[in-house]
Amino acid sequence: MTNHLYMRFIKLPILARILMIAALMITLFGVVIHYVEPRSFPTIFDGVWWAIITASTVGFGDFYPVTTWGRITAILLLMVGTGFLSSYFIHLSAATVTKQNAYAEGKVGYRGNRHIIIIGWNERSRSVIHSLIEADDSIILVDDTLGSNPIKDDNVHFIRGRANKDETLLNAGITTARKVIITSDQNLDELQADMNTILTLLAIKGLNPEIRCIAEIQTSEQINNARRAGADELIPANSLTSAVLLNSIASAEVVNPLLDLLGELNGKRLTYIEAEASLIDKNFQDASHFLLKERNIILIGRKRGDDVIVNPKNNIKIKYDDQLLAILNDD
Repeated sequence: MTNHLYMRFIKLPILARILMIAALMITLFGVVIHYVEPRSFPTIFDGVWWAIITASTVGFGDFYPVTTWGRITAILLLMVGTGFLSSYFIHLSAATVTKQNAYAEGKVGYRGNRHIIIIGWNERSRSVIHSLIEADDSIILVDDTLGSNPIKDDNVHFIRGRANKDETLLNAGITTARKVIITSDQNLDELQADMNTILTLLAIKGLNPEIRCIAEIQTSEQINNARRAGADELIPANSLTSAVLLNSIASAEVVNPLLDLLGELNGKRLTYIEAEASLIDKNFQDASHFLLKERNIILIGRKRGDDVIVNPKNNIKIKYDDQLLAILNDD
């Protein structure tokens, strides 16, 4: 029985062990000083109070020993009890710093829910994170190349590790998250980056089949594979760049205004909006006129399931489950 209790004590965290020993020492010296000098320390509580104040080197002076044996007891307390208390506070400070460093280095798992997981660190994910911070969303950044959290904000929790490993995803709270955004790894070639994205999708959907996944894909031949892996929405990384290059070839005067426009259409302005009841069964042209006049919103496209059409024919009607691609006015 004694050996069993000892083994349980040894398995406790070092802070708990030091605190238990210090508390035992202080209580013991408090009881001893009460019996050695009952006049100076009328109750055991008075003795324990004195032991705490003495061991912590505060020394209020409201209780103090006056006999030789009482002073010897005080000397022993200072030699033994003070060391344990000092060790406790030193280890407590060290543990606090270690814990803080572990958070910064992405070694501490996230325990919240309804958060957004962003996989991969690059300029695109930086922009998305800053936009989400303004919306006060809880964000988990997962990346295996960073040494510490690149964004110092209370809403951003960093997890270091490969996103296609179950351990990393579980530390990021994949089972309680509401959305995952996978950005393409720019350190790999296009095919390898897409393969890594697909592998990550398979790992995510294996742990949480219901979570919504938005993935960036670079090669058109891997789009179907990404959908089979469980991507709910795909973002072709190179299609927009190709459009700019084609315009550059066609006319040198078009590129600068086009790039200026693309710089303005950041995540806060170019977005999908739900089709409101007043737009259902209206054709695209009438819906565009209505939104521009009543909401100051420019309608540029329509998404139905996985089918996205920019500038569709005017006679196409808006349906209940459509999402509308629009430019919102921040003002």
